[in-house]
Amino acid sequence: ERLPPGVAPVLGPVSTGLGEVYQYTLDSPNDGDQALSEEQLMERRTIQDWVVRPLLRGIPGVAEINSIGGHERQYQVEVNPDRLHHYGLTLKDVYGALTLNNANAGGGKLPYYAQQYLIRGIGLIESVEDIGDIVLKEAGGTPVFVRNVAAVSIGSAVRYGAVIKNGRTESVGGIVMMIRGGNAKRIVTEVKDKVREINEQGMLPGGLQIVPYYDRTVLVDAAIHTVTKVLAEGIVLVVVVLFLYLGDIRSSLIVVATLIVAPLVTFMVMNRYGLSANLMSLGGLAIAIGIMVDGSVVVVENAFRHLGEAKDSGEARSVIVLRAAAEVGSPVLFGVGIICLVFLPLMTLSGLEGKMFAPLAYTIAIALFASLVISLTLSPVLCAYLLRGGAEHDTWIIALMKRPYLRALDFALDRPRTVVVFAVLLLAGSLSLFPFLGTSFIPEMKEGSIVTGINRVPSISLDESVAMETEAMRLVMEVPGVVLAVSQLGRSENPTDSQPENESTPIVTIADREQLPPGWDQDKIMDALREKLSVIPGVQIVMAQPISDRVDEMLTGVRSDIAIKLFGDELEALKATADEIVKVVNSIPGSADIRVERLSGQQYLVVDVDRRTIARYGINVADINDVLETAVAGRVSTEIYEGERRFNAVVRFPPSFRSDPKAIGAIL
Repeated sequence: ERLPPGVAPVLGPVSTGLGEVYQYTLDSPNDGDQALSEEQLMERRTIQDWVVRPLLRGIPGVAEINSIGGHERQYQVEVNPDRLHHYGLTLKDVYGALTLNNANAGGGKLPYYAQQYLIRGIGLIESVEDIGDIVLKEAGGTPVFVRNVAAVSIGSAVRYGAVIKNGRTESVGGIVMMIRGGNAKRIVTEVKDKVREINEQGMLPGGLQIVPYYDRTVLVDAAIHTVTKVLAEGIVLVVVVLFLYLGDIRSSLIVVATLIVAPLVTFMVMNRYGLSANLMSLGGLAIAIGIMVDGSVVVVENAFRHLGEAKDSGEARSVIVLRAAAEVGSPVLFGVGIICLVFLPLMTLSGLEGKMFAPLAYTIAIALFASLVISLTLSPVLCAYLLRGGAEHDTWIIALMKRPYLRALDFALDRPRTVVVFAVLLLAGSLSLFPFLGTSFIPEMKEGSIVTGINRVPSISLDESVAMETEAMRLVMEVPGVVLAVSQLGRSENPTDSQPENESTPIVTIADREQLPPGWDQDKIMDALREKLSVIPGVQIVMAQPISDRVDEMLTGVRSDIAIKLFGDELEALKATADEIVKVVNSIPGSADIRVERLSGQQYLVVDVDRRTIARYGINVADINDVLETAVAGRVSTEIYEGERRFNAVVRFPPSFRSDPKAIGAIL
């Protein structure tokens, strides 16, 4: 109710700021290095909207396919105001005629002999000629058609953004939005399978191919591979340590069985309760690897000792092992329980912190509980079958470690006060270093892609912004290690991101670490990009990465690690204070990419209505606003159907009657 007249709220896709999981462009093998024409960009945008978009939207978990770049196809009715005046017509007459002459109707049923017919009235516009043949009025027996007062053609809609690829040409693409709470890896995998099918079967006209330039699973797969590798290395390391310290192959194999079964049980429980195998949960499992074997080691060692002591007693092995397990059952239970309690606070976290750290805590707790059950059930059974038992003895490595330990223990027991004072001083010294530790909410990851955010003056035109962005991307491609640069300038016609036309968020893809030039890494590439782009006048550059950029925006509303917000009534005073803050922050070591948000600078052409003058002519303010909106901005009067495709029909004045303030002021 509080929105301005004519503005209707529209629900956006059920997604989040991190929902952009897959981005692509439509390319042809014949593109080469030439720039695409407006006709080619319009054709590709039509294919993207009405072929690619429906194919990808049907994938489960995809909330929306946001089309970006190119020129949106549109039927344009450019009305000549002089001809309107000649025939005594108004702009509203043309607008209304198009609306009234583009419809079908149902006439009910017609029983005819033994059959029945459904009656349909067909009146949909099918072509440019149909629009031109619409009658506006009759004058002296002669009809006045739309073509008599307007030029009807197919053109491109007003653009609010563009896509520039590799500093070479504009392009057309799309962004796959993942539904909120979806599994990014599963959804993107299905999208990639569909894209592969579309490309291999040649489902797009003109040999067009869907070429991705951002794929979330590349980072996910790399991160999961790293964690899995660490997990495997941890298992191998634990196994080696067990063999060295236990000194018995059979005992070691029983403990290793716990190390194999416990993670499997953990994955089963995670799957049952919907916990995904993400970075945090796998990291939790990696942390728990060394702790999972504690219970089994205690049970196996105690069973080994009991079996050795009762070797000649004739008592059943199962009874001996049961007694040994019961003897250490309580300590094992309490030991694992205390460790699980440490992670209980993490399980109670809510919001973003809960989403990040709760999976880690749950995974550790599940893994430890599984290892506890296995150590008190499977381990005793295996001990009864496999262990032979023997006298308690130290392995050579334990014996080697015991000698210095016993000397240190004797020293500590002889000087208890000295040891306690030293421990307290060590604790105090450690706490005093805590304020000097670096802190961050999320550890920085090398995502393999860089976002070189570029901000220009707010009053810049889209055409000039496109030209500057093309030059910027050309400079970006000159940096060693850069393999692809695709920039989204402004926003699309159906935006999920309200980025203005003076801002761009290029995604720069860099080569794999092994393929980078010697001595180059992601940080050095970012420094080189800053240096390259610094030659462009009047722009602000901010370096980020795709995911971290969105996370910062979701947390603070600003795409940066640190944001300083000023509040006040005087805009100029705020601007001056902000400039002073920039000088101070620039002097801080480690600060980079500092900028002040450009809140002013957008120029306006104001049409100020003289109420006394319009009163003499009997005109309302609404009449003037209606003419301005239709004649200058253009207004959608109806939709034209081309099969399953729909295109807007827009009524407006030709460019010569709205291209400068004088022409706009002369509108009747």
